[in-house]
Amino acid sequence: MSEISTKPYMLRAIYEWCTDSGYTPYLAVKVDSATTVPMEYVKKGEIVLNISYGATSGLKMDNDAIHFHARFGGVSREIYIPVNNVMAIYANENGQGMAFEPLLGAAPAPAPAPKAEEPAPPSLSAVPSGPALAPAPASRSEDDNGPDDGGDGGAPKGGRPTLTRIK
Repeated sequence: MSEISTKPYMLRAIYEWCTDSGYTPYLAVKVDSATTVPMEYVKKGEIVLNISYGATSGLKMDNDAIHFHARFGGVSREIYIPVNNVMAIYANENGQGMAFEPLLGAAPAPAPAPKAEEPAPPSLSAVPSGPALAPAPASRSEDDNGPDDGGDGGAPKGGRPTLTRIK
C-alpha cells in the first residue's frame, strides 16, 4: 500500500486557517497540460489565484485536485488544478502559508523513473521571497469577483505580503 500524501490535507488546513482568520487564501500554481485555467492570465508558466469564498463558486479541494468556478474579466470560467501543481497556499494579507515543490505530471501512485530528456523540477519562482517579488494580482473591474480580486482594491497596508518558507 502506498503512502497517502499530506499535501492536500495541508492545503485544506491552510485554506481553513486563512478563512477563519479573516485572510484571503491565494494559490500559486505551476500551469501545465493537466491544469484548466485562463491562459491569458498565466505568466511564465504560473498563475496566482484568489480562492476565497467570495471569489469562487463550488470550491472543492479533494486529495487529487482543486476545482471551482471563478470570474475572469466578468466571464465565469471552470478552474481545475491538480494538487501536484500547487506551489504555495498563503494569506494575501500577510504572506503566511506553505510552499511546496510542484510534482508536474506525477500520478497519485508512484511515478516511473524520470527520463534523461526531462528538465529538472522547476523552482518556486512564484512564491514571494521579498516585498519586490510578491505576486501581483491581475487588474480587474469593480464588478469582477475573479480569483485575483483581494477585495481591498490593492495591496494591503504596509506594503506587499511575503511568504515565509519554513522547512
